[in-house]
Parts: sequence; structure tokens; C-alpha cells
Amino acid sequence: MNAPLRVLSLTEGFFAGGARILHSDVVGGLHRSGEQHHSVLAIASRARRDATVQHMAADPRYRSLRAAGIAIASLGKTAGAVPHAPHAFSSRQLRAASRAIAAADVVLTLKEQPLGLLLALDDAMMLPARPVVTCLHRSDPEHSGEALAWLADGVRRGIVTAAVSCARSTDAAYAPVLGGASRHVVDNGIDLSRFRPSITRGGDPVRRELGIPDEAVVVVYAARFDTMKDPELFLRSVAAHRRMIPDAHYVMCGAGMTRENAGLLAMSDAIGAERVHALGIRDDMPAVYRAADVVALTSAFGEAAPLCLLEGAASGAVPVTTDVGDAARLVAGIGIVTSRDPDAIAAGWCRAVDERVAFSGVALGARRRLGRDRMIAEYAAVIAEHGGRLRVAA
Repeated sequence: MNAPLRVLSLTEGFFAGGARILHSDVVGGLHRSGEQHHSVLAIASRARRDATVQHMAADPRYRSLRAAGIAIASLGKTAGAVPHAPHAFSSRQLRAASRAIAAADVVLTLKEQPLGLLLALDDAMMLPARPVVTCLHRSDPEHSGEALAWLADGVRRGIVTAAVSCARSTDAAYAPVLGGASRHVVDNGIDLSRFRPSITRGGDPVRRELGIPDEAVVVVYAARFDTMKDPELFLRSVAAHRRMIPDAHYVMCGAGMTRENAGLLAMSDAIGAERVHALGIRDDMPAVYRAADVVALTSAFGEAAPLCLLEGAASGAVPVTTDVGDAARLVAGIGIVTSRDPDAIAAGWCRAVDERVAFSGVALGARRRLGRDRMIAEYAAVIAEHGGRLRVAA
């Protein structure tokens, strides 16, 4: 019997975000299969992002992976808006990273930001010869800052062996810098045992918590407070929608989506904040989606395959999104794509409510393609392919 393939995930850290949710799902699913043995090395033990401080040990993804028996270590740095450059690592941190990589057969990086660490190891002649598979989750590489150059340099040096893109738009956007690295596209998937529609309507716990009547229209916006997500456009669309449906409610979830965030408070005050519920980071997103009629996305750029659209659709809400990344392909038949005009977005929310039964019926039939089992199997095949190459070469 062959020993399980040893896979080390290298990540900036544990903090709120769709890519981290998805990557944790992949790592947990692959580890549970028994064919691969996964561990994680986080560059940071806490993050200052999106007007919040997020500690690794408090993150639900961290707790879930630890509960699954996955070893997690950290270099102890603090993640921020800018990833750690190669010169930012101490000799002690480089030694710890080198030992972790040497104990693995394959390295899986969550996005290109952790590649600064691998370049530092290579510069110090401390990088073990292991294939590196970089998981990419953007459709706008130019917004990755220095990390894009690190990816190109990693490919040029032969450090990055392959890339897995979560969307076709991602693969196309990164193709110019991936050179001879192998390229794969694996569509995102979600845990259908968690994200499922309500059996009956009425008495919803999230609506009760927020004082929202059962008959009221609810629009959920699941995003962090970031220019890429364009929360200002969402709030302008709220103002337009209220003119059409005055008693509707709006729920904002994600890092920085709280009244303590001065930036969000200023935007809310500009349009009027009545019936806008800013909940911040929630650990019960399936319940939040089940309380909603619409799941909205107003992103301006950067999105690849947004998880919130899949999660909302699987939970019974109708996705309404701007045309970013692969969003239009993801919601084809189960949701609505709008322009970036607030009135058009508000009209899309109205149509979603009016046609919710039809949209939800199509989404119910599409659940299999939304699920994560297919995604995890495809990731397993990519990792095994590149791990096998190493073992043959060795």
C-alpha cells in the first residue's frame, strides 16, 4: 500500500474571505479522503484587514481544519493590505519554512502572495526541491501588486510547477505570466450539506434576530469592506430599491461590515441607513442566506468565481450580480446579471423577488454542479499528477 501523498498548504494566514473558505474546504476534503496527508503553514498568526483585526485561532476555517486532524503552524507575522516581501523574513522563519517544505511531497500555495517566502528561501539556497502548485482566485492580476512579479519570477526560476485557477477568467488573466507552468481550471464548489434551502417559510431565526417580518423582502450582501467589492454601489442600489419597495431590509455581512467602521458609516449616512443591518463576520452564513430573497454582488473588479453567489443560490436566494469574472457563467439560468447602474441593480432585485420560485426551481436542479465533491476530486487529480512527477524524478 502506498503512503499518502504529503501536501503542505502555504497561506498568508487565516482571515475572512471566499478564497480562504474554499481552500480550507479543499484541504479538509482531500485530507479526509486518506489518499493525501495535508498540513498548513501560515505566514501570519493574525491579520489587520478590512477595518478589523482577525486572529488565526479564532477563525472558523482554522478550527475546522484542526478538528479534522490537520497540523497548522505559523511563522507569527501579521498580515495586512500588502503581502510580505522576500526581505521581510528572518533567518529563524526561513529555517522553519524550509523544514516544513522538506517534510512534504507537494506545496500548495493559496494565491500568489505567499510566493515571497519561497523566493526568499531560494535566494538563501534553503528551498527544498518540491513541486509548487499555486491556486489562483482573481481575474485582475494587476491588483496583486508585487505578488504578481513574484509569481512570474517563481515560474521563471522553476519554483512554480503548476497553477490551478478557480475560473476561466482567472486562467486567461494569468496566462501571460505562467509561461511553461502547467495550467488547470477547477470550478469552485460548496458544501451542499450546509447550504440548502429552508423546508418551510416563516419563523426564520435570522429574521427574528433582526426584527424582520416574514413577509418583508430581504437582500443579503456578503462581502468584505473593500474597494473591489464596491460597498458604496451596493448602498446606492439600496437607496434606489427603497424607492421601489420601501419596507425591504438589507443585510451586510463580512469583514468591516459593522457600524464601528467609519468608512461604512459615512457611506450609510449618505444614503440613509434605515433597515440596513451591518452584521460583520458571521459564522452562520447558511442561515443568513436562507433568510434572504436575494443575494447581491456589486463588485467592480477582481472577482473570479464568487462563492456567495453559489452559496446563496443553493440556500434558496436568487443571485443578482454585476458582470465580473465568471459571475455571469455561474448564475446562468439561476440568477440575474445587471449593469453597474444603481437603478438597474435595484430593478434586478425586484425581478429576482417576482420570479423567485422559477429561479429557485432551476437552482434546485443545478445543485450537483454547485457541490464541492467534484471540485475536491479535480484538485486531488492535479495534486497527484504533480506529486507523482516528483516521485518519479526522485
